[in-house]
Amino acid sequence: MRVIEADELRRALSMTAAIDALESAFAAEDPALSSPMRTTMATAAGTLLTMPAAGDAGVGVKLVTLSEFNPTKGLPFVQATYVLFDVETQRPEAVIDGSELTAIRTAAVSGLATRFLARPDASRLIIFGAGVQATAHLEAMCAVRPVTEVVVVSRRAEPAEALAAKARALGLSARVGVHEDVSAADLVCACTTSSVSVFRGEDLAAGAHVNAVGASLPDRRELDTEAIRRAIVVVETRREALAEAGELLIPIGEGVIDANHIRADLTDLARGAIVRTDPSDITVFKSVGLAFEDLVVARAALDALG
Repeated sequence: MRVIEADELRRALSMTAAIDALESAFAAEDPALSSPMRTTMATAAGTLLTMPAAGDAGVGVKLVTLSEFNPTKGLPFVQATYVLFDVETQRPEAVIDGSELTAIRTAAVSGLATRFLARPDASRLIIFGAGVQATAHLEAMCAVRPVTEVVVVSRRAEPAEALAAKARALGLSARVGVHEDVSAADLVCACTTSSVSVFRGEDLAAGAHVNAVGASLPDRRELDTEAIRRAIVVVETRREALAEAGELLIPIGEGVIDANHIRADLTDLARGAIVRTDPSDITVFKSVGLAFEDLVVARAALDALG
């Protein structure tokens, strides 16, 4: 059985390859048939998640811990391990660094949604957050759109400046900004652990595309009701979104929208559905993360390693 550490995984699988693998998988399979809802258990230090899946890519399970106070200790908020089994014999094939797998697949899913939804000329990116996911999303956005300008907004100045410096090292114009800078952005990535909205929905520019990935509980959200009300909303699957996404469940509870406000899911888009019909349309992709996605990316990584 192969052990794949974070560095090896990162070298083996490019962001573009991960996005391509997910696009093919969403077009070919129904994620709802490949993976059940994740199970969640509260622990003394936070939360334990289990995320199994089975499909064309094999059989796999991710074990995830979420520890809210870890960042103050210099440790990741999300820690995980992934075990991949062969599709025919179910023998264990690989144990993969789950934290790096999560970072790649989450950003790659946002990259896939952006490939379908953002305007082709979208070049001005604002990222809320400055951690692992924010860094991965910088790579994903650059993989699918001609990004030239980056603004980083974070509660802590030092990580924000570090991420801006990484963007400048890629040849981009980058700086640390403030929440109101969202009004000039074509691409918006919300990658925080915030439980409340990180910018005002009324500030979104016409034609903007938003990826929201940080919140996956019914009472937490990074986007406010106005952002959702104004937008064409796309999700991974309606089942998971309507069970876990506070961005949707809170406005539904307020009576501002209903479940039909979700225009499409990623399977619809991968099979050719078009939801943006006007360049001024605002689009939102709300992600809560699927075990199906982990399985697809894990298999793509193992195949790339040979």
